[in-house]
Amino acid sequence: MATKEFKNAKIEYYKKQFENAKVAVVTDYRGLSVEEITELRRELQKADADLTVTKNTLCKVASEGTSFESIAELMSGPTAVAFGYGDEVAAAKVLAKFIKENKKGEITGAVLEGKVLSADEAKKLASMPSKEELYAKILGSINSPASGLVYSINGVMAALTRAVAAVRDQKTA
Repeated sequence: MATKEFKNAKIEYYKKQFENAKVAVVTDYRGLSVEEITELRRELQKADADLTVTKNTLCKVASEGTSFESIAELMSGPTAVAFGYGDEVAAAKVLAKFIKENKKGEITGAVLEGKVLSADEAKKLASMPSKEELYAKILGSINSPASGLVYSINGVMAALTRAVAAVRDQKTA
């Protein structure tokens, strides 16, 4: 049986994660071995996220008073929470990819900006483009008209140069 100090330390640990996180993706980790969980943690760390196997009651207590308070609805059974600290989509993407590749585990929901997302909504979150992809698309859209203008002006200049060269060749011949 866990001591009161151990439980308080766990609650404080969870509270810090809730305070720093932008998103919390809840998953059922049944069927995953320790090696697979370690591999998943490494993948999540690359995406500025972290996976914590939680004790549901302690996690519920720790979430009280935070924007993740509604996570209590998702806490049942063996639960692990992926906390995303950077991009809101990254943790869900990594989890969804890992589950698809290993055919083990399941996303049971998520909490984003204080709103509970169902399992289906969390999976849709995972399919959204990341911030970097969105930035690239926006920059491409902004750059496209300018590039078109440059190519048009360049085409006119090239045609003019060819015309002047043709006139020169006619006069010298």
